[in-house]
Amino acid sequence: MPAEPDRPETRSATAAEFLDMFGARAPFAALGEPERAALTADLSRVDFEAGALIHAAGEPVARVYAIRSGVVRLIAPGGALPTAIGPGEFFGARSLLRSGVAASTAEAAEPCALYAIPASAFRALCDAEPGFAAFFDRARAAEPGRTADPLLSEKIGALMTPDPIAVAPDATVRAAAALIREHDISCLPVTEDGRLVGILTTGDLADRVLAEGLGGETPVRAAMTPDPMIVAPGALAFDALVLMTERRISHLPVVEGGRLVGVLTSTNLVQRQASSAVFLVGDIARRSRFEDFAAIVARAPGVLAQMVGGGASAYDVGRIMTTVSDALTRRLLALAEADLGPAPVGWCWAACGSQGRREQTGVSDQDNCLILDDAYDAAEHGAYFEKLAHFVSDGLDAAGYVYCPGDMMATNPRWRQPEAVWRGYFRKWIGKPDDEAQMLASVMFDLRAIAGREELLSRLQDETLAAARRNSIFRAHMVRNSLKHQPPLGLFRGLSLIRSGEHKDRIDMKHAGVVPVVDLARLYALGAGLAAVNTRERLLAAQAGGVISQAGARDLIDAYDLIADARLRHQARLIRAGEKPDNFMAPGELSDLERNHLKDAFQVIKTMQAAAANALSTGA
Repeated sequence: MPAEPDRPETRSATAAEFLDMFGARAPFAALGEPERAALTADLSRVDFEAGALIHAAGEPVARVYAIRSGVVRLIAPGGALPTAIGPGEFFGARSLLRSGVAASTAEAAEPCALYAIPASAFRALCDAEPGFAAFFDRARAAEPGRTADPLLSEKIGALMTPDPIAVAPDATVRAAAALIREHDISCLPVTEDGRLVGILTTGDLADRVLAEGLGGETPVRAAMTPDPMIVAPGALAFDALVLMTERRISHLPVVEGGRLVGVLTSTNLVQRQASSAVFLVGDIARRSRFEDFAAIVARAPGVLAQMVGGGASAYDVGRIMTTVSDALTRRLLALAEADLGPAPVGWCWAACGSQGRREQTGVSDQDNCLILDDAYDAAEHGAYFEKLAHFVSDGLDAAGYVYCPGDMMATNPRWRQPEAVWRGYFRKWIGKPDDEAQMLASVMFDLRAIAGREELLSRLQDETLAAARRNSIFRAHMVRNSLKHQPPLGLFRGLSLIRSGEHKDRIDMKHAGVVPVVDLARLYALGAGLAAVNTRERLLAAQAGGVISQAGARDLIDAYDLIADARLRHQARLIRAGEKPDNFMAPGELSDLERNHLKDAFQVIKTMQAAAANALSTGA
């Protein structure tokens, strides 16, 4: 049972005790004295005996609790394993900021002492201090459609031409022109006694020397642009681009500490932009050799690192990275047809897995299949499509999209069949959902047409979604299949790490982080007949269609965004270090705040998995 809250005369002592424990920690350390005083004005300390109920799931949140001592057990509806939290942790804040009702039942696992912050004071501070609210509610600022330009975060120092060749103001324009020609450059900084006094460009030579009929012995001083605009190496390339556009100039000297350290030209910026996904796609369209494709795709990790560094969301990065593999697939199909001749019957090349969902990152193999027109005859047409499949898959592998370890590719005759056979596959998987059927359905329900006759796939999808929605037994098996991947939470809300092997003491951010949400989103799509394939789009469609509650959908989308973003930041760090990206992240890469948010995200997944299992057991 809880003890009586502090009497008014003891509240000041309780506030001092609270701030002594939490005042130097985020987010309280950033608060001013007036904000601290307002938050702790009605603060109370409450003691609970072991087994005591603190609040029940579904109750209005009246207080946010901070644990001084002891352990609190949080029990999510639906029978999920309880989560234990201890001293220094909070509960109730997220529910207060979201729905206003408790998402979990909280009880004392052992005698514990809690600080209780009234909901009104807590909410008032969150409204006044967005940074304080963000600590407790991970609402993502990044929304789909916001694709960061690499130049938004790139510094000029990383793009400029360093240690440029310079010329003295008393040198002749003939000598300057010879330097420009010799070094194949478009400008020369002009320096005197180590100080930048001007810049001479090829445009200056044309406008101020040739057009005016001046001779080659004219001093550079008479032709240069004096006192040009300058930038610092630490400034953003984006700002330089804006400046160059507004002033209609193509060259900017880069100066640090009064010393010329480089020159930024429009060519530097174009070359940087040339590594973007759009230019990769353009390069793919112009090439025809496997080795050329490999060189182009090798630039893709750099694009990923740029986008992540620029603040792009995992949703945007996934779509853009998948654009590259889609373009390469279509180019290889066109080259195959050019080599083999026109296809004898209609076909649709479809991708599944992360490419099908448009969620590719820096680590991707290939998963694909061929759906053929029912006019297909194996004896007459089989050799053609076998060659086509091998040409494309071999090209993808040579470029870096390695063969699927499970042989789920169009090169496997099983996944190169006419529409009628595919229809039989799906009917069997839905009608008799054994272990293999569940696994295959999980993959094949993520199919997306890449090239060819899309209606061959769309007809199948319409029929199979309708059949899956009608078959409760199949959906029940898919629920069980979705629970095979569990988020890595251990006892006392600790992170459960890989115990041995190459990736010991790391978190598998794919199979233990992203995949559980992918499975849940697919489950919602099958249950409601939703056509979306992308995980985030499935969750939004499920939210809009009332498949899951508004609060549950928001929490799960936030959790997915946070985990997927953390995974990409990990991959980007490896890429920048010159290493091969992977999915195995060490907790030490994260700050305490990031680790706590990651635990929150994993807990959301556990809660939603439990809700799915509970709906299965009750027949809801």
